[in-house]
Amino acid sequence: MFTSVLMIEKALTSADVEFVTTLHGEEQVSFQVLWQPRGEQADRLLRAIDDVALGELDEAVREGETPEGEEALSVGQRALEVSLAALRASGSGAQGRLIEDHPLDALKSLVEEVGADEVIVLTDPHYVEEFFHRDWASRARHKVGVPVLKLFSHSKA
Repeated sequence: MFTSVLMIEKALTSADVEFVTTLHGEEQVSFQVLWQPRGEQADRLLRAIDDVALGELDEAVREGETPEGEEALSVGQRALEVSLAALRASGSGAQGRLIEDHPLDALKSLVEEVGADEVIVLTDPHYVEEFFHRDWASRARHKVGVPVLKLFSHSKA
């Protein structure tokens, strides 16, 4: 069985589930899902710039309304549960956890703990972070010791 660690920032859509569960053809895949709620350290300005770059001006204006910190934990737990249920319904094994601090350290520990074959980072585009190689995938490539695949979400959750 192939083991993938899947880092996400929002609930998986049906298109996302189909995409990640078919990456390895007929091979059975088990997913370990990590979901990090937006914390106090999240930079609203960078998210707003990403929204503008994507032509989503309404989203840029509403960045201040996005739950962060403690408020985001309950939203994150629901998003994680929905994502795990969707992966399981597709026939894949799936376990997951919320991470609050040091996502790359948590990722590295989980990869070692479960003997993961790969890491998949599935997010919306984050142009500023990606340009400066500060996004999760770019930073994880230097830390986890397994292949890291960067994918973009197919649609809004």
